[in-house]
Amino acid sequence: MLLSLSALGIVYGDIGTSPLYALKECFYGHHPITPNHDNVLGVLSLIFWSLIIIISVKYILIVLRADNDGEGGILALMSLVSSAEKKSSWKYVFITTIGLFGAALLYGDGVITPAISVLSAVEGLKVATPFFTPFIIPLTVIILIILFAVQHKGTAGVGKIFGPITFIWFIVIALLGIFSIIKNPEVIGAVNPLYAVNFFVENGFTGFLILGSVFLVVTGGEALYADLGHFGKTPIKLAWFGLVLPCLLLNYFGQGALILNDPKAIENPFYYLAPDWALYPLVVLATLATVIASQALISGAFSITFQALQLGFLPRINILHTSEQERGQIYIPRVNYALLIATLALVLGFKSSSNLAAAYGIAVTTTMVITTILLAVAMSKLWKWSKPVVILVTSFFLFIDLSFWGANIYKFMQGGWVPLTMGAVIYFMMTTWYKGRKNLLEKIHAQTISIENFITEFLSIRMIAIPGTAVYMSSSPSGTPPPLILNIKHNRLLHKQVIILTIKFHKIPHIKLEERIQWEEPTEGFYRVIANYGFMDVTNIQQIIDLLDLKGIKIKMSNTTFFLGRETLIPNRKKGLGIFRDKIFILMSNNAQRATDFFNIPPTRVYEVGTQVEL
Repeated sequence: MLLSLSALGIVYGDIGTSPLYALKECFYGHHPITPNHDNVLGVLSLIFWSLIIIISVKYILIVLRADNDGEGGILALMSLVSSAEKKSSWKYVFITTIGLFGAALLYGDGVITPAISVLSAVEGLKVATPFFTPFIIPLTVIILIILFAVQHKGTAGVGKIFGPITFIWFIVIALLGIFSIIKNPEVIGAVNPLYAVNFFVENGFTGFLILGSVFLVVTGGEALYADLGHFGKTPIKLAWFGLVLPCLLLNYFGQGALILNDPKAIENPFYYLAPDWALYPLVVLATLATVIASQALISGAFSITFQALQLGFLPRINILHTSEQERGQIYIPRVNYALLIATLALVLGFKSSSNLAAAYGIAVTTTMVITTILLAVAMSKLWKWSKPVVILVTSFFLFIDLSFWGANIYKFMQGGWVPLTMGAVIYFMMTTWYKGRKNLLEKIHAQTISIENFITEFLSIRMIAIPGTAVYMSSSPSGTPPPLILNIKHNRLLHKQVIILTIKFHKIPHIKLEERIQWEEPTEGFYRVIANYGFMDVTNIQQIIDLLDLKGIKIKMSNTTFFLGRETLIPNRKKGLGIFRDKIFILMSNNAQRATDFFNIPPTRVYEVGTQVEL
């Protein structure tokens, strides 16, 4: 129960604040429909069954089963299902491609959610009095700046109050809905799916476009899955079925009942649910709830970046761990600044939650389609479901996902291009880094020799042995690092203890400490060490040294020198996109965090050996 309470703010912050703008967009957005009896019940029916089918059945009951060693999210799912395919197969390439693109699109969600959520909350002041209208944008900007400015402090402290505040939020929106439903109880009939069917029959293509607004009620589905590793399946399920789903439905149905009684309320049905005396407290509570929802998406963007970095799709960047107890609580300054600038640009550019709603949906629906495709692989390869069942389940969810996707595509020119463009740019950068790094490592490895040949060829040469330990960082688990060869060729020096260290990341979230270190001693005083990490694990040189000490390999930091290669990259004489990608890769490489900082190596103990490499 305590975990479920904690999960409320983080897991359900996004989906829990959708009542602020979702139903309003159906009757007051870019494709408004008449708020008559049949249309109101039809929209409510669509909302009810969307929450049941997409969130309750697809995500809660099925997608949450696809945990990668307890971790969730599209990158974790991609890593999980790709492990069932051969790396050389087209299926592996396809899974990796769509998984990466889905992850890139989530950055768009991480930018739009704070903008639309906080803006829609502050817009409640206009309901109280037109006096506040000029102050909506400035107030939203101030709140967002404060939100991003405190990110470096982490969520460890404020996280304790996230759950209780969100709990109060859900209770309040449920009560507001109940009081309205009592005045017009016929809205309960919207649970009948025939109202949804009749809605499409009566409204035709316009009814189909309304799906783009209805989709706003389920936009937190991917965030829900991504937070699996923080809380586990049971608390997430308990919170959804025990509190979140009933409260959301009561509020949506209450808004519907209000619109039936007073069609003018479509301007902002959420705030019109509240009595006059409760309006200002409700604006404050809504603002707090949207800040919490925004925090969850910002933390999610940090988590995606960290996973992508560990999996080799992004260069090293500065990552600060804000909690000694929770390894998942991280702060990435560059990502934080980029999100702040993009979020403020959206608020200043779109100016209202209705305009932002037009940009919202395309990225999330695309990610949901990708999740369904990856889920089909999990059902078939990992869970061993029968082929007819896999086809039936996948077809059912794809039909629904693609329907929402099709409706949202019509928002493209109204702002939907923003998150898609952002996702495309991030995807381009991810693939550019991955391919460029792979190409660079292949060129470096082509110039290296095996450890066995190195021992035979070089260690027989007469050279000066100096006391202490030399740790050579190597990307290859079998070859000899170029700095070691160059050091011997030019300086004729060799430390009494030499360790070739390779830090290897695996496509599983975590590696147990007892399985972290692999080592061998091909000759006396010469060690080959491989440190294994999962994509959610934090690398630390001191931890590796402590683990080696337990295995009898003694390293005294004051007598140790770390040798690192530093490549000067030269673009190849390609033309068109090839030379452009090479230059982008070089730019990313030059701006990557230094290995000494990323791996926490004391800079005074580092010796860098430079080489030139033509890409």
